[in-house]
Amino acid sequence: MNNFEAHILVVDDDDGIRDLVKKYLNENNFLVTTAKNAEDASEKINVIKFDLIILDIMMPGQTGLQFLSENRKKINTPIILLTAKGEPKERIEGLEIGADDYLPKPFEPKELTLRIRNILNKTKKHDIKRVIEFDNIKIDLNKLIIHKNKENFKINNTEKIILEKMINSPGESFSRNYIGNLIDVDKERSVDVIITRLRKKIELDPKNPKYLQTIRGTGYVLWIE
Repeated sequence: MNNFEAHILVVDDDDGIRDLVKKYLNENNFLVTTAKNAEDASEKINVIKFDLIILDIMMPGQTGLQFLSENRKKINTPIILLTAKGEPKERIEGLEIGADDYLPKPFEPKELTLRIRNILNKTKKHDIKRVIEFDNIKIDLNKLIIHKNKENFKINNTEKIILEKMINSPGESFSRNYIGNLIDVDKERSVDVIITRLRKKIELDPKNPKYLQTIRGTGYVLWIE
């Protein structure tokens, strides 16, 4: 079972480029979602929290620079501009709008991977929560333990991946498909079984969950007041 380094959105109207980048990044332990244009990308960032976005500038409809300008104030996700335009003017404009890096086509996939890792290392938050307490419950991802009412429940690797994502995105809903990609499980029913198991460890009343709730038609969310 994979524990991906990061979830990356690749936005490019060129099918060949999208497939190439996805294949290479998958081989280097990154989870990849693709979008064929800015509109497609906007829909995805509204429901999924990505760790990094690779964005083409020259696309039909809304350009990459327009997408970047429109969304930079809404999201703080690192963005790499990947484009055939390598002139200083376009590079400077992209960086001024808020891009974190710029790589002209054609490019070496290895260089793209190195740039991705450099950006992720620089922007990685040192205050990622791994221990939280609420009511009589304590989730400790360092010790892989959930402490509830004087009892300890072990956390396995799959549960750790899900909890780490949810703990650091409180109130954010995650679809079954998203969770399945996160833990490399392709059946929604398997995701439901894992969530049910987690509820037994977290909830005071698993049949009437207060914290790990189901949002009908959307997915699962961790509510912690």
